Amino acid sequence: MSKSIIELVDELSTDSLTVKILNALDFVIPGQWENLVGFNHTIRKLTGEEDYEVITKIRDRALAIYEDPNEGYQKAVGIYQKFDRTDKAIAAAAIADKVGDTFRWIPFLEKLTPKADKLQGVDLGLKLVGELLAHSKIHKVGLNPFEFASSIRENYDQAALMRMVALVCIDGVIPLGADFVSKVRNTLEEGDQSSFSNNDEFEAIRDSIPDGDKQGFITQTFDAVGGWMDNLVSSVGLSRDSLSDSLGGFVEIADDKLDYVAAFLDASTNYYEHTGIQTVARHLILRAAEEID
Repeated sequence: MSKSIIELVDELSTDSLTVKILNALDFVIPGQWENLVGFNHTIRKLTGEEDYEVITKIRDRALAIYEDPNEGYQKAVGIYQKFDRTDKAIAAAAIADKVGDTFRWIPFLEKLTPKADKLQGVDLGLKLVGELLAHSKIHKVGLNPFEFASSIRENYDQAALMRMVALVCIDGVIPLGADFVSKVRNTLEEGDQSSFSNNDEFEAIRDSIPDGDKQGFITQTFDAVGGWMDNLVSSVGLSRDSLSDSLGGFVEIADDKLDYVAAFLDASTNYYEHTGIQTVARHLILRAAEEID
């Protein structure tokens, strides 16, 4: 049986590598993200409520909404969790591509041969579609990439905004450079169906992507959000150097090892799941607080 949203929030880490990395990225959106852990504590922080009986009512109502099969909150959490789990395979393949020539004597490395940059581009595009799917479940809206992009620009804040910032930094700038948007766009436009057919992330969300040109939908979603990502990079001055400076206290970074760093962060952090659970909890708590009034 899957865990309740209360258990998921109660079990979030307070001091993992994921949390350290997210805190280190605070300079991109100063003061936006707070690592809220513990369901009752999150209720207090979001509502300002201190009365235990009221907190209990909010908690119970939030749990009921979450467990309602007609709601999409559980599915949203499932999407966030799936993407962090498949990241482990993505990281292994990316590392194999970079060290395979040097360590050919390790048999399994020879079997993992996808090009890291191409793989990273497809991964980033699929993560954006995953975010769109989760967003549609939480807000009960259709799968419209342009409305989704507008929501990111106008409505994303707190954990949701931090998740997008981490996506840009960890999955975009560090492995591919500050011009990653154009690189990923080319990868998605030039890629064939095989780029997706053997991808675990694609398989995890294939049935949720609208029928028809699924690859075209992925590209369209990336294009819709590409302007926002480009603007974030330019407005903050994000670069491999600036991120190396920020993350250097937790990850040993050399200029010629950034591909390893990106793969390491993919394999050792769960920022998508962590902030995804916080996003779902926030929506549930605020909704529950309104409904008990």
